[in-house]
Amino acid sequence: MADTEQSTEQSTSQPVAAISAAPIPATLNLPFDPDQIRQLVIDVLRTVYDPEIPVDIYELGLIYDISVEPPGNVHVLMTLTAPACPVAGSLPGEVEEKLMDTPGITNATVELTWEPAWDRHLMSEEAKLTLGLW
Repeated sequence: MADTEQSTEQSTSQPVAAISAAPIPATLNLPFDPDQIRQLVIDVLRTVYDPEIPVDIYELGLIYDISVEPPGNVHVLMTLTAPACPVAGSLPGEVEEKLMDTPGITNATVELTWEPAWDRHLMSEEAKLTLGLW
């Protein structure tokens, strides 16, 4: 025990080396900007596709709500095209993982809901054009 105390005393008396901070991503401005984080979330959501439909989940209308709180906590409320969707167990986790890998996002949760039920009227005009639904 004396050795531990002695090494603790020695380590506290040693000069502290400068710690280099990780660079702040160029896409973020300080202080916290919820609108900027929200746009980052949307950009990430546009990279996630339903494997059966060639449209990203944001344009497909699967995202019902995006909440952003300081310092970068994100909550996404989303649905799927149908409760029996084969990716129901994996897609929300994929979204959460991609959000957590995004600079500026400190915590991400994705909640799956079936209310209201998704229908094609929730799709963007771009998605409808892509799928030939005009």
